[in-house]
Amino acid sequence: MEISHPSLLLLFNLSLSLLAALSVSGSSATERKPYIVYMGELSGTRAVTAAAHQSLLSTVLGSERLARDSTIHNYGRSFNGFVARLLPHEAKILSEKEGVVSVFPNNMRELHTTRSWDFLGMHEKMRKRKPKVESNVIIGLLDTGISMDCPSFKDEGYGPPPAKWRGKCSNASDFPGCNNKVIGARYYDLEHQPSVAGEDTILSPTDTDGHGTHTASTAAGIAVKNASLYGVGKGTARGGMPLARIAMYKVCWFTGCSDMNLLAGFDDAIADGVDVISVSIGGTVRPFFEDPIAIGAFHAMRRGIPVSCSAGNDGPFEATVQNVAPWVMTVGATGLDREFRSQVKFGNGITATGVSVNTFSLRKKMYPLTSGTIASNSSTAYWGNASACDWASLIPEEVKGKIVYCVGNRGQDFNIRDLGGIGTIMSLDEPTDIAYTFVIPATFVTSKEGRKIDKYINSTKNAQAVIYKSKAFTIAAPFVGSFSSRGPQLISTTILKPDIVAPGLDILAGYSKLAPISGDPDDERFSHFNLLTGTSMACPHVAAAAAYVKSFHANWSPAAIKSALMTTAKTLKIQQKDGPLGSGSGQLNPKTAVHPGLVYDIDTSGYIRFLCKEGYNSTTISLLTGGKKKYKCSDFKPALGSDGLNYPSMHLQIKDPTATFSAVFYRTVTSVGYGACAYNATVKSTEGLSVRVIPNKLSFQKAHQQKTFKVVLKGKPRESRIQTAFLVWSDSKHKVRSPILVYRKAI
Repeated sequence: MEISHPSLLLLFNLSLSLLAALSVSGSSATERKPYIVYMGELSGTRAVTAAAHQSLLSTVLGSERLARDSTIHNYGRSFNGFVARLLPHEAKILSEKEGVVSVFPNNMRELHTTRSWDFLGMHEKMRKRKPKVESNVIIGLLDTGISMDCPSFKDEGYGPPPAKWRGKCSNASDFPGCNNKVIGARYYDLEHQPSVAGEDTILSPTDTDGHGTHTASTAAGIAVKNASLYGVGKGTARGGMPLARIAMYKVCWFTGCSDMNLLAGFDDAIADGVDVISVSIGGTVRPFFEDPIAIGAFHAMRRGIPVSCSAGNDGPFEATVQNVAPWVMTVGATGLDREFRSQVKFGNGITATGVSVNTFSLRKKMYPLTSGTIASNSSTAYWGNASACDWASLIPEEVKGKIVYCVGNRGQDFNIRDLGGIGTIMSLDEPTDIAYTFVIPATFVTSKEGRKIDKYINSTKNAQAVIYKSKAFTIAAPFVGSFSSRGPQLISTTILKPDIVAPGLDILAGYSKLAPISGDPDDERFSHFNLLTGTSMACPHVAAAAAYVKSFHANWSPAAIKSALMTTAKTLKIQQKDGPLGSGSGQLNPKTAVHPGLVYDIDTSGYIRFLCKEGYNSTTISLLTGGKKKYKCSDFKPALGSDGLNYPSMHLQIKDPTATFSAVFYRTVTSVGYGACAYNATVKSTEGLSVRVIPNKLSFQKAHQQKTFKVVLKGKPRESRIQTAFLVWSDSKHKVRSPILVYRKAI
C-alpha cells in the first residue's frame, strides 16, 4: 500500500463510495453480482475443470445457457474455481454443494501506497551473489502494471528468458512489448465496466498509476545512476535483485484491485513459473479461504513459491494489520536514516524546517506571506475553517501571489494552488514521518514553529517568506513508520503479524511518466523516478530478499526462507511502545539470512494440521489437498501447543486481562549449517513474564538434522497490556532470534 496525499485519498474513497452506491442501487436480492466460487486444489485439466464448473452452475441456476452466460472466468492453471454472476440465494446454494470450499462476493481492494538496499547492507558491488543463478530468478508482481520506458527495465546484457518460463507477454496495441528483463506482462479486467469517475483507458499491462513500476524496480530494477525526483534524493536507484527477471500481472485499475482479478493473476503467476510473488495490495481482513490473497498464496506455497504481502497503512492503531495468513510474509514499513525536509526563511531572518518532498525552486528571494485567518472570507464561513485554509473559506485576492500559513493537514496545497497562491506552510500538532509530494511549494512545521510564524505575520504589514527545495537530512533509523499497520491480528490470534519490517518511507524507485508525480491529474510534473511511502514499498524489499536467499538455497521451502529472514532480522534502533506488534521479528537483514544456522520449517501437512486446529472441517481439508486420496483432519497428527504451528515467532492473546495465564509452544528446528554444532538458548523478557525453554541446549551431529523443544510461558495480571521476550539460539557463528509477545485485550 502506498500513502496517498490526503485530498487525493479522499477523492479516491469518494469515487469508490459512489461506485459502490451505484452497484447496489437495485434490489440486492434480484440483481446478479460477481461471486467467486473457490474449489481448492486442481483435480483435472483446465478444459475438464471449466466443463465441471458449467455443470455445477447449471444445477443451481437450472439452465445450461444461463450458467454459460453468467460465467465470467474459470480458474484452472494453479487451483480450482470460477467467477459467476449470481443472486445471493444462488451463492448460498452453491456454497453448500459438494466440492466447494467457499463462495464470496467479489470486492475491491486497495494499493498499499535506491538507497534503501545500501541501508540493508546489500551494496551495489556486493560480492556475496550468484550472478548466473540470480539471472534465472523470476519475480512476479501483482500490481498496476509496468512502464517499459523506465530505465530500470533495460535489458542490455541479458540472455533469453529462463527455460522454465511458461508465461507470456500481452500484445496489446499500446504496450511496447516485453524484453529480456521484463519477460512477462499480463493484464486482468475480467468484468470491464467504465468508471463513473473516469476510467483507465489503457487495457494493457501499461502502468498509468506508477505504483507497479515502483514496486517492480524496487524488487529487481537494474542500477540507474544519477536517478532522482527533480534533483531530490539523487543517487543510484536499483532493486535488491538487479539481475533477476520480472513478470508483471496487472490486476489493479482506477477503481482498485478486484478479488477476481487478483485470483486470476495468482492462477497465472504460479503456473507461469515465477520464483517469488510480491503483492502490495490489501483490504478488509476475512477468513483465509474467502480472501483471494490468502487463497492464491496458499497454492503458491504448495508449489514452493514464497509470497510477500504488505501489512497495510492503518497504523499506528492496533489490530489493523492485513494479509495475515501464516503462509505469507506480512511486511510492515520502516524509515531509512534519511529524511527529506524543506526549509522556510522569513523576512525577519528566522527559519523553520519541516518534512516535505518539495521539487520546486522558487525564483524570487522573498514572497508576500499571509495566513488563512487574515485571508478569510467571512461571507462563506460556513464552508469551513479559514485558519486551516479550508475550501471556499478564503478570499482569492488575499491569496494570489502569496505564501499562506495554514493550521493542520487537509490538503491545503490544492486549495492554495487553485486560488493562485505561491505556496503554503502547514503546522501540525504532532510530528510526522511522512513526506508528501505537494502540488506547489509547501512543507509541514511543528505547532510551536507555527505559533512563531503566526506571531510574525501579525507583527508586520509586510510579512515575507520563501520555501526552498527539499534536501536530505540524516536521522536515527530504522524505526517503524507511523502509518504501518500494527497487530494483533484478528483471524488467527496465536500468529504474530506483521512478520518483519523493511524500508518503506521515501523510497526512490522507477515510476510511470503517464502518471503525475503527486497523483493529481492537474500536476504537470512527470518523472521516470519518484519518492513513495507505504507498506507497498516495503513489500518488494522482502520479496527480493526472499529471491536472494532462494538463489543460494533453491530447494528450501517458502517457510524455511521466511524463517531465515525472520530469525536473522535486526533489532530496531528506535523502539516503539508497541514493540513486535509493529515490527514483528525486526528489520530485514538479507545478507545474514543466507546462512541462518537453524530454520523453522513448515510443509503443507503442517499448515493442514494448523487449519484443523483452527476449526476447518475435513471436507475443506480434502479439497485443499486435492489428489485421488480424500484426506481429512483425522489423517494428520494433531497440532500441538497453544498455536499448533512451527512458526518462527510466538504469540498469545489473552481475552481477560485480569487473569493469570500459561501457554506452551512446541517447535522443531532444522540445522542448515555445516556438520556438527551445538546451540544454547538465552531469553530476555519484560518483568512479570516467565519464559522456560526445554531443553535449553540443542546438539546436532550433521546438517539437516532436526531437534524439538518447547517454550513454556507463565504470567500474572499486570497493568501493561503488552509483554515481550526474545528467544535466541546461538552457537559460535549464528544467532537465531524469535520474538515472543503476550497481548492483553483492554477491559
